[in-house]
Amino acid sequence: MTAAQDTKRPPRRLDDVPGWFPVLDQMLFTWFLERQKAAGIRGDLLEVGVYMGKSAILLGHHRQPGEGYTVCDLFEGDAPDGANRAESTKSYSALTQRAFEENYLSFHDELPRVLPGPSSRVPDEVEPRSCRFVHIDASHLYEHVYGDIGAAHDLLRPDGVVVLDDFRSEHTPGVSIATWEAVLNRGLRPICLSTQKLYGTWGDSSAVQEELLSMARGREDCHLSVQRAAGHPIVRLKSKNMEAPPFPFSRHHTGEADGDGTGTGRASVSRHPVPWRRRTKRIAADLLPPVLTRAIRGARASRRAADRPPGGSR
Repeated sequence: MTAAQDTKRPPRRLDDVPGWFPVLDQMLFTWFLERQKAAGIRGDLLEVGVYMGKSAILLGHHRQPGEGYTVCDLFEGDAPDGANRAESTKSYSALTQRAFEENYLSFHDELPRVLPGPSSRVPDEVEPRSCRFVHIDASHLYEHVYGDIGAAHDLLRPDGVVVLDDFRSEHTPGVSIATWEAVLNRGLRPICLSTQKLYGTWGDSSAVQEELLSMARGREDCHLSVQRAAGHPIVRLKSKNMEAPPFPFSRHHTGEADGDGTGTGRASVSRHPVPWRRRTKRIAADLLPPVLTRAIRGARASRRAADRPPGGSR
């Protein structure tokens, strides 16, 4: 996957937005957020580190009326220290606030509150105990992740969920150390692990784990196991040819050359796509010589006339 945004064509589907957001995590985000809604759990949303907006777009879709939504990223701004500056230059040189906002507005009518700058801004800008869901995917440096986890603890409501990205990648040891240190020494309770993300809470993890296990056991596209570590039960999930959950098309989707029209889409997207066989016949007719095309149409008209009952039409 290339890090640069394809500027020739705006995103029509969520998968057109550049970023690292596997279908398993798309499913888990959707499940956690819909579970909170069904349980009447309300609170603001927060994403620290947005890149081009792929996960932020999904999060914004689950924002309920009256809830706040804040995103924070350096974008093209200056990093707070040399190590962070080197990391940003190497991995995120194509990221600009404009690119993020254009992608986000392809799927939503308004932006979240955007905080350009280091994640250290967040505690001063977001009310304590106001959030129900926090996604941390910013700096991979230990000191910054340690601070982001501390901020999440202070900003989350009692049963809120925090998601920590890149907790196990070989190139992000700082995230791994900060994550497991939070589990061992800072009261974070793991709920589940995907390939790259840890989902946890500082509240009661047992009830949500039971519901998650029940959901996962009913799926054939998900490998499931449960392990214990340092006294914590940990649910491990892995995709088995999983498909991404349905998600609305962007405002740029026209229904042309974009698949079969599945999804919820906007008004410009046909909810009743032309059947495959009919599309095939139309394409074949367009490729035939005009003489044969007229002959085929004439034969069809003759058959319809022969099949029409006397005295009326069908």
